[in-house]
Amino acid sequence: MKTTYYEVHLSVAFTHEEKQIIRQRGLLKTKLLDRRPANAKNDARDDKFELRVGHLMDERTDRFLCATPSQAKIYEENLLDVLGQMKVWLDDNAETGTRTVVEF
Repeated sequence: MKTTYYEVHLSVAFTHEEKQIIRQRGLLKTKLLDRRPANAKNDARDDKFELRVGHLMDERTDRFLCATPSQAKIYEENLLDVLGQMKVWLDDNAETGTRTVVEF
């Protein structure tokens, strides 16, 4: 029997500054999403499928299998939400490197 799966590909290009923030703050093992692919065996450990920041470093492509096109779209939306939150957090933790002068 053939089974059709729908694959979602993710590749993230972090800036040099974002990579430094990730490494300095020890975020490589930070979990972004709990997930379980459509072809996972019933007895497989859930932590084996977690998406972590370290999986996205160095522009490695992450591939995830979904059973239906609808599930693939929902997964894509979840990815975009999580990555948007991560981008905001990285921007907030970036050192601006500029000085502010206040005159009295």
